[in-house]
Amino acid sequence: MNDTVTMAHGAGGKQTSELIQKVFRAHFENPYFTADDASVLPAPKGRIAMTTDGFIVSPQFFPGGNIGKLSICGTVNDLSCMGAKPLYMTCAFVIEEGFEMAKLEEIAAAMEKTANEVGVRLVAGDTKVAGKGQCGGVFITTTGIGEIQEGIETSGKLARPGDAVIVTGDVGRHGCAILLARDEYGIDADVTSDCAPLWKPVEAALNAVPDIHVIRDATRGGVGTVLYEIAAESGVGVCLDQSKIPVDDKVRGVTGMLGLEPLYLACEGRLVMICPQEKADRLVEVLRGQKYTENAVIIGTITKEHAGRVIMTTEIGTQTLLPEPGNELLPRIC
Repeated sequence: MNDTVTMAHGAGGKQTSELIQKVFRAHFENPYFTADDASVLPAPKGRIAMTTDGFIVSPQFFPGGNIGKLSICGTVNDLSCMGAKPLYMTCAFVIEEGFEMAKLEEIAAAMEKTANEVGVRLVAGDTKVAGKGQCGGVFITTTGIGEIQEGIETSGKLARPGDAVIVTGDVGRHGCAILLARDEYGIDADVTSDCAPLWKPVEAALNAVPDIHVIRDATRGGVGTVLYEIAAESGVGVCLDQSKIPVDDKVRGVTGMLGLEPLYLACEGRLVMICPQEKADRLVEVLRGQKYTENAVIIGTITKEHAGRVIMTTEIGTQTLLPEPGNELLPRIC
């Protein structure tokens, strides 16, 4: 097989078949992975959740992951936020002519490893090759289907005054890792992306506290944007305690130098959860016992006042309005 991807790999002939067999089928093989025009799957018994997402992160390889791992995590986490056990995924690749075959295999291997960790099956896909300079390496589009667990209903419309606001770990780490990987500022800091698949901690959380009202994946725009979205959807205010918001020391240092707010930097392994106040301590306890959510913490409350806004109680006890989300700080972050 060639050392790089050529236009022939997207032409549908012998080299396309070779690429699929030696890279994709080699890593994605399972009883439902198909060579037919569509995969035939057992239907879940209850309600399903379905999501689709595109991944164009630059660079494609970064500390803590690569675009392949990210594509599985992003889709798994979107399903998890709806209380849905991830079952099946499809993936479509747009690969730039000249992309190294070894890197493509590394991406596929990361997808295989992450999917196996969760138990989701890649069942179908598509491969296209773009001309040199047309897509910046590789783009991946995924679609996922999951089975919503019985009795579970989560939505950004369900936050209620008095609810507790929980974040499952330190914020802004993925965005900071990507920023540093681009090496545009000459800053030397060892920051690793938080990219992680979160179904298992979500499953444990829902088993312990079934009446979680909201679960949101804090990706583009970070935790701050997610909280503004929830405040608008539910018609409530959010009051945060600045002293409780977890930020890695290295991330704090980088964002302090550049004048960035960590709450608005992307996460790829962090969730915002909102639940009744009386269940919050139990929820945090369960999350802290799970991989990837060991540092879960309550960071605020939902209020009747300040509907549609996020208010921050500072470390000296004053209150200030968290600025509303503006333009995206970093394009091609996921």
